[in-house]
Order: sequence, then structure tokens, then C-alpha cells
Amino acid sequence: MPSGNKLFERRQQRTRAKLRRVSIGKPRLSVFRSGKHIYAQVIDDERGVTLAAASTLDKALKSALKTGADRAAAAKVGLLIAERAKEKGVARVVFDRGGYLFHGRVKALADAAREGGLEF
Repeated sequence: MPSGNKLFERRQQRTRAKLRRVSIGKPRLSVFRSGKHIYAQVIDDERGVTLAAASTLDKALKSALKTGADRAAAAKVGLLIAERAKEKGVARVVFDRGGYLFHGRVKALADAAREGGLEF
């Protein structure tokens, strides 16, 4: 039986394989969730470049947050990543939830990014 980490990696690969088929010409909004923080990046896979990034560790957010590990913090990161992506001229992305369920902090980040103007 594979360990939990191996199962997570398989879910992550399965998700990204589906995204590759759909995301032709669109950057990917990738989410990483740790126990204490949440991170988001808009990545152009064709060029291998990160276009925009935001996390609960950003100076603009860290002082305003009680903790980096709740849905409110994830929502603020979603708004910030949308703002930074719009500055770079990115309006349409595909959402890469990685191996995480679309629930809780990941869903809060996605909903806030949509409110901020990103389309996916």
C-alpha cells in the first residue's frame, strides 16, 4: 500500500494531466497549502515562468492577518494574486488545486480570485 505522500503525488499528477489537456495557451493558477500558510502562483508552463505570486507571508498581508492558516487568509491571498495577475495582463487561467480537495482554504482562495477578476 502506498504511503499518504505517494497517494497525494498521484492525485497531483492526475489533476495536472487533465489540466494540460484543457489549458492550451492559458497560465495555471497553482495552490500550495501548508499547515501554517497558503501560497498561490500564476505560472506560464509554455515558457516555464512564474508570472505572479502571493502568499500569507507577503508583507502586505502578514501584518493584517491573525493567522495564515484559515479561510479568511486564503481569501485575501486570492484577491492579491488576482490583482497581481491583472497587473501582468493575465485575465484567464486554469485552476490547479494540486492534490487538495476543492474545499475549505483552497475553495476560499479560488472564490476570492474569481471576485478579483480572474476567469476560470
